[in-house]
Amino acid sequence: MHFDCLQVIHLHINTDVLFLISSKQDHLHNTLVLQTQFVETMKGEGALEIGEPSRALIGGAPYVNKDISIFDFILRVVAIIGTLASAIAMGTSHETLPFFTQFIHFKAKYSDLPSFTFFVVANSIVCAYLVFTLPLSILHVIRSRARNTRLFLVLFDTVMLVLLASGASAATSIVYLAHTGDATANWFSICRQFHSFCERVSGSLVGSFGAIVAFIIIIFLSASALSRRW
Repeated sequence: MHFDCLQVIHLHINTDVLFLISSKQDHLHNTLVLQTQFVETMKGEGALEIGEPSRALIGGAPYVNKDISIFDFILRVVAIIGTLASAIAMGTSHETLPFFTQFIHFKAKYSDLPSFTFFVVANSIVCAYLVFTLPLSILHVIRSRARNTRLFLVLFDTVMLVLLASGASAATSIVYLAHTGDATANWFSICRQFHSFCERVSGSLVGSFGAIVAFIIIIFLSASALSRRW
């Protein structure tokens, strides 16, 4: 009788052990099934690809590029306004002063100085270039993954930045001499007589330098967008 009781106890223990093992196996199987379903769901939604990190984990680069493209478009519009205003202000700057009689006059005009002429030409070219690049900027808003056109714009934006900076620097040096003169070279300040002319040419520099700042930001944003695509 004692032997039978031991056998019953041993049988119950074996049954409990088998039940626990079976439960753990079922739990492990269910976990693997859920994991497999989760992976298949993520793959079906395009959020996870084998051998690639999730786009959600890297910050959603396409969405970031779209925001960059919108800001790029705004900056180009600002640069267009700046360069156009500078070209018009400098191109229409002139002043005439009478000298003793009404038949003799002193005139100051932008075309009398090659640096001012170069300034007007440079701003006009850059303004026209920016207008032609607006469709590409809109394209980048729609297709944030575009790469070849971004590379094209980065290259030509850099060239236009150099041209604009050259024109603004040349005009700035002449404006400085017009305000202060140069005693060593016996150049007198003309702004003492031509007040309106000097105020106009000085104001025209503001829009040009504002466009230069906009160009620097545009190039930086374009390079940042390109780096997210490589």
